[in-house]
Amino acid sequence: MDKFGYMEKYGFEQLCFFHDKSTGLKAITSIHNTVLGPSLGGTRFWNYKDEEEAVEDVLRLARGMTYKSALAGLALGGGKSVIIGDPKILRKDPIKREAFWRAFGRYIEGLSGRYITAEDVGTSTQDMVYVNMETSHVVGLPGRSGDPSPFTALGVYKSMKACCQHIYGDNSLTGKTVAVQGVGNVGYYLCELLHKEGANIMVSDVSDERIQKCVDEFGVKVVGIDDIYRVDCDIYAPCALGATVNDATIPQFKCQIICGGANNQLKDPTVHGLALQSQGICYAPDYLANAGGVINVSYELAEGGYNQEASLRDVEFIYTRMLDILRISAETGQLTFQTADAMAEGRLEAVRNIKSILTKR
Repeated sequence: MDKFGYMEKYGFEQLCFFHDKSTGLKAITSIHNTVLGPSLGGTRFWNYKDEEEAVEDVLRLARGMTYKSALAGLALGGGKSVIIGDPKILRKDPIKREAFWRAFGRYIEGLSGRYITAEDVGTSTQDMVYVNMETSHVVGLPGRSGDPSPFTALGVYKSMKACCQHIYGDNSLTGKTVAVQGVGNVGYYLCELLHKEGANIMVSDVSDERIQKCVDEFGVKVVGIDDIYRVDCDIYAPCALGATVNDATIPQFKCQIICGGANNQLKDPTVHGLALQSQGICYAPDYLANAGGVINVSYELAEGGYNQEASLRDVEFIYTRMLDILRISAETGQLTFQTADAMAEGRLEAVRNIKSILTKR
């Protein structure tokens, strides 16, 4: 990847590398855009095959965070961190774990508030407690907003209801069949919400333990990792890693709606967005559907401190915004993600112009 060329093309501000020899920490942070405010995005801890894969992931995720915050109406920009390694190994050594995350906290502190972190795939609220020992630029802490996963799941759930309203003229999920790929934190809470409304749930996951928990609590049907794409369902909900909507999976889909919690679900947004549109599949732009988590943690930064009632109110608004996007897309013939992008970019441009005017004065 031509990193500077990619950054210039998509408007990135900063790409930072950090290594701590004593703990083995290898971290990369991407700050995409700070027009609306300091960049915010979680830290993903993943066993990437190489540095190139990690860089590509952090850049895509950071850009998605800019659009997510812009569309959610937050005074925040987009950023993301990734750490290269195996989080399971680190958790077996409590002493090294603290040192590791405190080293990461010192690194975040060195970015002088341009980037605020939180938990993500492979990390936990306890990890963020250690980070907080070295920097205040971290959210999603116990006793404050805590685990963002239930709020992310709520936003996905509301987005599903918006898609059903758009497609069927009725937002009920009762009796609908939903195929949930990945039942980690977000997928689990999504299954809980779907179960309460009487949906039929199918799940797949690499973890037998997570699957069994969903079977015991929600009576889900289990399907194979590779079978989840071809099951007969109303909604396919990708809640694991990104790019599961691609050349190989699209011909297998037997759903009318794709709406889930994963980031960057379309491997190639334009190519695969067009493919879904040609098959009559309604795609809920992922960075709006999964915005509930960032909305919730953002309230830790609000004057007066965290307010769960206000957070829930804003997460509920995802339903209305998703309906607007689906309606406009249908009226204009645009792909749904293009409509969402245009809304986000319009807000960024408006605020950028205001700042430009004030600077000139």
